Amino acid sequence: MASKYYSSPFNKLKFLLGLFLLLINVASAQLSSNFYATTCPRALATIKSAVNSAVSNEARMGASLLRLHFHDCFVNATNIKGEKTAGSNNNSVRGYEVIDTIKSQLESLCSGVVSCADIVAVAARDSVVALGGRSWIVLLGRRDSTTASFNAANSTIPAPTLSRSGLISAFSNKGFTAKEMVALSGSHTIGQARCTTFRTRIYNETTIDSFSTSLRANCPSTGGDNNLSPLDTTSPTSVDNAYFKNLQSQKGLLHSDQQLFSGGSTDSQVNAYSSNPGSFSTDFANAMIKMGNLSPLTGTSGQIRKNCRKVN
Repeated sequence: MASKYYSSPFNKLKFLLGLFLLLINVASAQLSSNFYATTCPRALATIKSAVNSAVSNEARMGASLLRLHFHDCFVNATNIKGEKTAGSNNNSVRGYEVIDTIKSQLESLCSGVVSCADIVAVAARDSVVALGGRSWIVLLGRRDSTTASFNAANSTIPAPTLSRSGLISAFSNKGFTAKEMVALSGSHTIGQARCTTFRTRIYNETTIDSFSTSLRANCPSTGGDNNLSPLDTTSPTSVDNAYFKNLQSQKGLLHSDQQLFSGGSTDSQVNAYSSNPGSFSTDFANAMIKMGNLSPLTGTSGQIRKNCRKVN
């Protein structure tokens, strides 16, 4: 039956034409490291300059931009109010103003070309580099979502109260292995956390070093919810492997942090990264590439926003 169909020159031509168009559509929907090479050649340099300036002014901003990308990838929505006000993000996710500044600069250079999603992805990479971490190639060509889910943000972003099995499950749902989850958790080598996210740990848990005493001075049992403490007490503004060494000493700030080194299946990976910073840097970069490629909108899906805070 099929051979009879293709025996007609006209039908064969239709088939080949359809296949050709399909391949074009597939190719156009792929991410590429040089996506803006001709349409906005100064895009990457513009983002890097703005990130370096922001991080120079406030080192914590590097961690904030990295976290923004992480949350963006897990929810598949860029800078919409629905995600921003979700429980795990509300009053904690920062960096929107930096993204706004970059977007404004790029709109002046090449209006309607560079997506907010790509800006966030590149800014995360450049933030890590600005704080001493290894670089990686960011594939580009993402488009921005036209919706955001408050419920999705609440249900998919890993909470600081998760157990080891909960973390493994949350990351597995996004296609990550336990090893990749530990590597990505190493992002807590920079940044700070609010008292409300670690209060229970420092007052009620036993798997915590005596440094909890000093933390209580800045995080009372009631009140002071927004008081900050560094996630990595050793080198809070440097991307390194000190985070894993802290876990070995029971100095993980969040419950979910210390769960990675608590007599379970991820202990060995924490030990590996603690003794081999190069291994952590490589695995972290590779996991970031993978995370940045989680179900991106490409081709004609979504839109290129003029303003990253709202749909066009």
